[in-house]
Amino acid sequence: MKSTTNLLLLCCLLLLSNSCYDDLDDVIRPASELEIKNFIWRAMNDMYLYKADVPELADDHFENQDELNEFLESFASPEELFYRGLVADHDEFSFLVSDYRALERSFDGLNLSNGMQYGIIPYTTNSEEVVGYVRYVLPNTSAEEKGIERGDLFNTVDGVQLTRENYFRLLQPATYTIGLAEVRDEQVVSTGETVTLQKEEYSTNPVYIAKTLTTENGKVGYLMYNGFTSSFDAVLNNAFAMFKAEGISDLIVDLRYNSGGSVETANDLASMITGQFAGEIFSKEQWNEDYQTLLETTAPESLINRFNSNIGTGAAINSLGLSKVYFITTLRTASASELLINSLKPYIEVIQVGENTTGKFQASTTLYDSPNFRRNGANLSHTYAVQPLIYKTLNANNVSDYVNGLEPDVEISENIQTLGILGDPQEPLLAAALAVISGTNPPLNYSKQKMQVLGESQMYDPLYQKMYSEEPLLK
Repeated sequence: MKSTTNLLLLCCLLLLSNSCYDDLDDVIRPASELEIKNFIWRAMNDMYLYKADVPELADDHFENQDELNEFLESFASPEELFYRGLVADHDEFSFLVSDYRALERSFDGLNLSNGMQYGIIPYTTNSEEVVGYVRYVLPNTSAEEKGIERGDLFNTVDGVQLTRENYFRLLQPATYTIGLAEVRDEQVVSTGETVTLQKEEYSTNPVYIAKTLTTENGKVGYLMYNGFTSSFDAVLNNAFAMFKAEGISDLIVDLRYNSGGSVETANDLASMITGQFAGEIFSKEQWNEDYQTLLETTAPESLINRFNSNIGTGAAINSLGLSKVYFITTLRTASASELLINSLKPYIEVIQVGENTTGKFQASTTLYDSPNFRRNGANLSHTYAVQPLIYKTLNANNVSDYVNGLEPDVEISENIQTLGILGDPQEPLLAAALAVISGTNPPLNYSKQKMQVLGESQMYDPLYQKMYSEEPLLK
């Protein structure tokens, strides 16, 4: 059975999508559903990583166009065709959008947000009732204005108790009112206080915290980085200029809430941490059989991503030249975050503090309805696009397929009653990383019991837990 992640994402995207090219409806004939389905099949037949696992995507499966059309028309909608007919059973990450303009805004970090970044957990392991806990608040947003803070709990939306079944739907609207809660005697109870929050289009800077901590062992750089968003690469590079100027001796990169993003930005960040491996292999790519054979024959270098010396703007990377780095991770740490960690391991010592990561090692790209699937020349009669997995990543030692995630060296979990302040040396996960740097063991009272996180605010982002390649090679 397909993961519910795809279905939740589909619902979100359908709600966010606008009617196709409203201003052009009078002059451009809207594409028929069959035309859209044919585009989806062609895109998946061409570049899908797991093409070999879906018999209907084989080049010789259908004898003619009529037979293909009959197959396509057996599905009630483009979405049903994609998720029920063309995506491999083990693929939880490929997705379809009905309005690629919303997806493109996400690539630039633009999404609707009220600023409250939260997780959803059940009252008890088997409870139907759930509670939201605030992880952090984005600056200059409704949540910040209303005084919402990390550690706040809420258990109702618009007066309705949150449950496993309804929380995704209740937290979708642009405006809603949360009912605050607290834990008393190990029970979640309402406080009676309510807060109304308003979502607006918001440009999210993924560099949430960049600061230097002075310790007995020297200066330690702390970077809380929440998304590999290429439009903010200059901001990230500036943070490393600051670390360099401060003369830090150790670096902690906090990826606990980072669900991924741009492959190129992951490469840039690795090059900022190091710098002494310019031109060496950062990662390798393995495509479907057709593309792998083609690229190995015609462009073998295209299958290798090498450590960078410059970010996308052309600016020189501010590199620290470190031989050791510390990462904070949780079960929410995914895709490009995992690529970064896995790709550094052949070169420097990597210490991971926190929890296992998600286990996402494949990259995707956006395919449009054009002759070469590029954005330029896309069919103006609809705004569907496909975001399939197109290759899996391997590090320089050919390590990949970490389906159960990357395991921490020091296992510690967050607890809603002891979240602490992000960036504070006393915050449990940061304190644990600092203890490792100092050569001492984290205090035994730190939690190792993982929270059962059912959902989170990032789920509404079309790029949730996705790693994407912005300029893939196409035939």
